[in-house]
Formats: sequence, C-alpha cells, structure tokens
Amino acid sequence: MKELIEYIAKSLVEHPEDVQVSQSGNGSRVRIELNVSKDDMGRVIGKGGKVANSIRVLLRVAAEREGKQATLDVMEP
Repeated sequence: MKELIEYIAKSLVEHPEDVQVSQSGNGSRVRIELNVSKDDMGRVIGKGGKVANSIRVLLRVAAEREGKQATLDVMEP
C-alpha cells in the first residue's frame, strides 16, 4: 500500500524527489502519511480535495484486498 501511494504521488507532483511516504499501524489498521513539497500540495489535494479523496478510495480498495483498513493523511510541510 505504501508503494501504491508513493507511485501515485510521484506521478502527480513536479518534485517527485520530495515525496515521502511513511506507514505505521498494528494489526489490521494501517495509517499512511504523505509528505510532499509545499509547491505540490495543491496538486496532491486538488480542487475541493477531490484528488486526495480519490487517492484515499484507491488506498481503501488496496487495503480491503489485504483484509486491512487504511487511512491516508496528507501532512503539511
């Protein structure tokens, strides 16, 4: 799941070298934090949060296939 979010984020941003993804959690719950450069925040969040919500949907589907629950937090730089 971490790799999926990293791939999507690097595809969206202008500075892919600044993308950092960390995964934490225990058991069936996973929390993923996404850090991008300040310039790329708008690209990752999108208008009205549509892009971020779409990424969350993809993450939930990937987590469900593994029998887990996952949440995505886009961290402010």
